[in-house]
Amino acid sequence: MSEGSSGRIVDALREWVASAPAGAQLPSTRALVDRFGASPVTVQRALRALVGQGLVETRPGVGTFVRGVRPVRPNDYGWQTAALGASPTRLPRSAAALRTTADDLIALHSGYPDRELLPGRLVRAAFARAARADTVLDRSPAAGLPELRAWFAAELGGHTPPAASDVIVLPGSQSGLSTLFRTLVGAGRPLLIESPSYWGAILAAAQVGVPLVPIPSGPRGPDPDELDRAFRRTGARAFYAQPTFANPTGGRWPPELADAVLGLVRAHGAFLIEDDWAHDFGITAEPAPLAARDDSGHVVHLRSLTKSVSPSVRVAGLVARGPARERILADTGAQAMYVSGTLQAVALDVVTQPAWRTHLRSLRRQLAARRDLLIGALAEHVPAAHLEAVPSGGLNLWVRLPDDTDLDRLVRACEAGGVVVAAGDDWFPAEPTGRYLRLNYSGPRPGDFPAAARVIGQALARS
Repeated sequence: MSEGSSGRIVDALREWVASAPAGAQLPSTRALVDRFGASPVTVQRALRALVGQGLVETRPGVGTFVRGVRPVRPNDYGWQTAALGASPTRLPRSAAALRTTADDLIALHSGYPDRELLPGRLVRAAFARAARADTVLDRSPAAGLPELRAWFAAELGGHTPPAASDVIVLPGSQSGLSTLFRTLVGAGRPLLIESPSYWGAILAAAQVGVPLVPIPSGPRGPDPDELDRAFRRTGARAFYAQPTFANPTGGRWPPELADAVLGLVRAHGAFLIEDDWAHDFGITAEPAPLAARDDSGHVVHLRSLTKSVSPSVRVAGLVARGPARERILADTGAQAMYVSGTLQAVALDVVTQPAWRTHLRSLRRQLAARRDLLIGALAEHVPAAHLEAVPSGGLNLWVRLPDDTDLDRLVRACEAGGVVVAAGDDWFPAEPTGRYLRLNYSGPRPGDFPAAARVIGQALARS
């Protein structure tokens, strides 16, 4: 039976448990099989779900019973205020992109692609093979499995490709950003950052006490003159950027800008922290990492597989050369010691299968169709919205609304109408320069995009 069948049984039994007294015995498995027309395996799966939710308890050889609800006793945690003291940093609020929403809502807010866009068959087969391998019992090397490091190095390529020894495997790119800001910048020292930029980078900087210096950036990247002035004014020694399919704008740097920025970081003796998060999400353009054009150690390159392989496979590769690499490795070892060898083996298995390239070609077509469907729906139902550029890759549209839009009210009205959207304020490291929505076209139910756009248009008219 399907997961949907067990979910149906869970919902029905949850209603029964809600009206039953504590200690009441549930019908036997055989009785539930007859009642729901399901297999014993499906019924057992539903019962395990209820146990996990704390609603029932099993007594071996006796049966399953409704758990008694213990009264909630209020606790006084006021003593912790004095023990903790004032917070050393003011962290940004949790981003809307991480919200989990009900299935009946149209979700345009998430930062992750829908399950149907993932290589599910490859991932499941890779986990099955990894479960039989020695990696389930061994400790991974601190820098990562040699074979996976070699793959990351080969993928980057370039005139002077990095060696496998230049690669460090990380438990996802978010932890990598914290490590890079801590080791290459340091608390209290300035970091230049595109504005708008990835909210997770803004959060990572706040966590390690790194002040941000915003550099205005758009669909074609930042102004190199502004970047040069910021380097001179602040004495910064690092610039965080997303040259390829930036989140949230979808921007992609032209070759001449890439050359100019490389020249600037070299002239100022600085690092370019290149977040290549969307490497696998090209639509009408191919990724062109700046790290492939640098052999002097100025570019530190970060590429995650979490979004393109599976959110459960939190694996990223970081390419750094020289003393910076050793400092980064020391920090990652202190934070996590090593990355799960099983997850590394799964990631390597997936990306080295011939079917991986086939999947990426199919993904490109699907992303293009979804992107164009959402753009068309917005043009029809939200004519006041402005899209500065059609992204050539990535997962998002960066939509500007009229300057007098009450963004908070708009977001609430959209959700009341069954559509969850992400306000653009989360992606600005300083005050927002306009009213924006970041809309993810890789989420579930693309057939509902026209209905979602209609709701956004109606909410905008009332805001």
